[in-house]
Amino acid sequence: LDAFGVHCVGGIIGAVLTGLLNVREISGVDGSVMTQLGAVGTTLVYSGVGSFIILKVIDMVVGLRVTEEQEREGLDLSMHGEAVQ
Repeated sequence: LDAFGVHCVGGIIGAVLTGLLNVREISGVDGSVMTQLGAVGTTLVYSGVGSFIILKVIDMVVGLRVTEEQEREGLDLSMHGEAVQ
């Protein structure tokens, strides 16, 4: 799905360019690339820590990995019973 490329990279580029291309007469405030970079950094740390915590909780409750046997067999067959005939 390329969610990282679309949302993370595209979001970072858009946020930084907002500070670079801001026009005071239109927005009413001065644009600042440094302010935008600070906001991007804060967002990356916040979402990274939040994701880490959520993944740790999920790992403790149900686990994040399948068994090696299921992985070798293939998840379509082992988890869903799908097979090519």
